[in-house]
Amino acid sequence: MKYKLLVLDLDGTLTNKKKEVTEHTRRTLIEAQERGVKIVLASGRPTYGVAPLAEILELQKYEGYILSYNGGEIIDWKTGEMMYENVLDPDILPYLYKCATDNHFAIVTYDGKYVLTEYPEDEYVLKEAILNVMTPKKVDHFLEAIKFPIAKCLIVGEPTRLAVLEKEMYEHLKDRMGVFRSEPYFLEVVPCAIDKANTLGALLEELDVRREEVIAIGDGVCDVTMIQLAGLGVAMGHSQDSVKVCADYVTASNEEDGVALAVEKAIIAEVRAAEIPLAQLTAQERHALMGNLGIQYTYADEDRVEATMPVDHRTRQPFGILHGGATLALGETV
Repeated sequence: MKYKLLVLDLDGTLTNKKKEVTEHTRRTLIEAQERGVKIVLASGRPTYGVAPLAEILELQKYEGYILSYNGGEIIDWKTGEMMYENVLDPDILPYLYKCATDNHFAIVTYDGKYVLTEYPEDEYVLKEAILNVMTPKKVDHFLEAIKFPIAKCLIVGEPTRLAVLEKEMYEHLKDRMGVFRSEPYFLEVVPCAIDKANTLGALLEELDVRREEVIAIGDGVCDVTMIQLAGLGVAMGHSQDSVKVCADYVTASNEEDGVALAVEKAIIAEVRAAEIPLAQLTAQERHALMGNLGIQYTYADEDRVEATMPVDHRTRQPFGILHGGATLALGETV
């Protein structure tokens, strides 16, 4: 098997507009795992928000991984082991809180199944909670409620005004924190140098997997680095041109089972001849030209194929036995 690891962005990639994994995609990914490929779910979502998709794809059974918070954590989903963690500098939290409150935006973070915020009824807070199948939890004072390490803060609000705040915060924090919008109404703040590719690189080293053995599929700007890192980088069909140009291959959109189609092309269809019994190989070709001549495989691997041809009415010629034509028939079929 050429590829050992399949890395998937979630929203806009694995899931459709309804935030669902289609049955076609689910079956394809289960088959890929049955062939020995490990899946990594890579998302800006908190770990709790990724977990339902991990269950749908049976990552615990097939020994997959979750890369959450855009690379802030890596979880071995079979064992539950935290393989990597990077958290926000607590000294930066008062600045983040001030930016949010001065602009009348809600700020949130995460604790288990809860989205912690002073404004649990805010429409954008509710969007985040619904997306991650989490429960908004009201806190009286955000800064006093955060008594534990956190991987990410999210400032949510009206997209036009949030874009202005993004520029301001980026200039102030660019050497200390990552600041970007994952959605027009979601402004994420994560530890400096947190990036899906950087964290994925740490996982590859831990698993002793080469980048050439990795497929990464995504649709957003935050997926570009992991697409470029992978041996096969795949962009979704609806991605921006700036994402597509960085990919080795562009698949269909998330509304057209683009992930399933890419996996079928790169993994499911990539079966070596040597992995199939010779009798099965021969049976598959019974309607091809070599089958019409009674040619049967006797050896097959990635580099060489050998076969025998019977001497009968199909292969006799007026001046001898068909030789060159048999080779051509075999070559055409292979």
